[in-house]
Amino acid sequence: MIKRLEHLGIAVKDLKEANALYTKLLGVGPYKEEAVESEHVTTSFFQTGDSKIELLEATDPASAIARFIEKKGEGIHHVAFETDNILEEMKRLEEAGFRLLNEQPKKGADNKLVCFIHPKSANGVLVELCQSILEEE
Repeated sequence: MIKRLEHLGIAVKDLKEANALYTKLLGVGPYKEEAVESEHVTTSFFQTGDSKIELLEATDPASAIARFIEKKGEGIHHVAFETDNILEEMKRLEEAGFRLLNEQPKKGADNKLVCFIHPKSANGVLVELCQSILEEE
């Protein structure tokens, strides 16, 4: 089951400039910046109340973010929803007719397992499911 809106992902051309802009806009700087090699992006996260903003800059011109910016320009790239059990949620959504872009969840940014739903299944919106990865004790 979907718990809440986790974050909005925003594709940007220049992460440093976007960080400065969103710091001014939100009144607080990013709490984290990290590279996600598998997606060829560098991300930064801003906390906004109970939700977050994720800025994504491409590190490879062939990456999904670079192609998105080339086609649509900078802007909202995806909406992410948090779930406690990503595997159950993937199964539920697939059975409900949604087209998943991943057969298995993969490691994403901000200590999450992620899976994406094709925009054609969700009124043109790329949807990300995410589940926090529990720390090993």
